[in-house]
Amino acid sequence: MLKTFSLLALSIVLVSSVYKEKTYAVGQIKTPKGEILFQLYDETPNHKASFIKLANQHYWDTLTFNRVINNFVAQGGCPDTPAGFSDSPYLLKPEFRKEIRHIYGAVGAGRDNNPEMLSAGCQFYIVQNKNGLARLDDKFTVFGQVFKGMDVVDAITAVKTDSLDAPLSPISLKVSVIQLTAKELKEKGFAGKIE
Repeated sequence: MLKTFSLLALSIVLVSSVYKEKTYAVGQIKTPKGEILFQLYDETPNHKASFIKLANQHYWDTLTFNRVINNFVAQGGCPDTPAGFSDSPYLLKPEFRKEIRHIYGAVGAGRDNNPEMLSAGCQFYIVQNKNGLARLDDKFTVFGQVFKGMDVVDAITAVKTDSLDAPLSPISLKVSVIQLTAKELKEKGFAGKIE
């Protein structure tokens, strides 16, 4: 009897693991103005892995959107200064992809003017220009695309800022990576292709 029960339990475990629904890593940014969700591109594996690593370490949870420019970008992570880039935990080689452009809602990696176009691991931005920012293509790596919360990004870039484009009232970040099924992605507004 015990042997039969053990075999039955093992069968249930094996069957449930075989039929476990696939999930997808999604970037999540919670701010006082609302939640932003974005796809992380498999085509930029090093930037995707870096974002997941730092999010899981809660790297950004004490930081803010430190540079916001209406009709341009909302930028967060390490400060947009030479000191900020030197404080980045590491730099990443560019992963430019012809099929991934700086369209409205694109999530990219910030960098300084280094000749190798290395990205700062700590800095990211979201394109808020509705026409996109084609002049940044093949100069900055895009590693994601917002599918929920562009109204939040629009609200962030509309706040009053100082002469360095920093919000007068800090906009805090709580950055995570969540796992969603294909059904959950669709329910959250994702309209892209799911493999």
